Amino acid sequence: MKSIQDIRIRFVGAGNMAASLIGGLINKGMTAGQITASDPGQNQRQYIEQQFQILTYDDNNAHFGMPDMVVIAVKPQIMKQVLHDVASSIVRSHPLVVSVAAGITSDQISQWLGADLPVVRTMPNTPALIGQGAIGMYANAAVTPQQRQLTEQVMDAVGTSIWVNKEAQIDAVTALSGSGPAYFFLFMECLQQAAEDLGLSANDAALLTKKTAIGAALLAERSPESLTQLKDRVTSPNGTTAAALASFEQDCIQQVIQHAIQAANDRSVTLSKEFD
Repeated sequence: MKSIQDIRIRFVGAGNMAASLIGGLINKGMTAGQITASDPGQNQRQYIEQQFQILTYDDNNAHFGMPDMVVIAVKPQIMKQVLHDVASSIVRSHPLVVSVAAGITSDQISQWLGADLPVVRTMPNTPALIGQGAIGMYANAAVTPQQRQLTEQVMDAVGTSIWVNKEAQIDAVTALSGSGPAYFFLFMECLQQAAEDLGLSANDAALLTKKTAIGAALLAERSPESLTQLKDRVTSPNGTTAAALASFEQDCIQQVIQHAIQAANDRSVTLSKEFD
């Protein structure tokens, strides 16, 4: 059975997400000779070439070859046109097609390519840029068990991946982990501002906010206890934490979060219709 050390990958699009995946794959043992990338943007190509010593092209069809996997790493708004442009090269080589674009369904990808191909739709998030991504994946019926395994290896190179059984669940993944980093940044931003309002300097408030967030996340990841148990351990009866949590509850923070996640999920659902 093939591993990532045995395959060739073509990246169509060479932006931040492609760069993070390429870097992760090389760190996991792939060689620069196994990977090519294409992008019309000169700056993106130069960065990829200098950073990873792989071959890049300004034409998506140039030196396409016969890759085992093609990663489509372009913005959703231009996905349809890009797939039309590379359709003949992809259909000829018949690779596994992996998409990292939000809101584009596997059926749309097959339709725009004009062929029934194995397609995996993924939803990485920005922490993949530092190897800490949380990635959801959905495979259409044409994807083989071996191709599923290869996709896991590629995505696990930049974080932790999970499979969902229904494609609609990718919208939930998008709402949770895809958009999720921004929620935490917003909460951290509010914490920092509140601490500054109480008299801490901007530098001290920022440092304490970041270290508290990192510490809480690592503790949650490494502890066998549930999030509820960890929260309760910090909360002494009638103490400072209890006062803050009571204020959150009074302001209906759970409903605020539920409404926000639902809004993100609904927006993910409608994106595919706009791009069709």
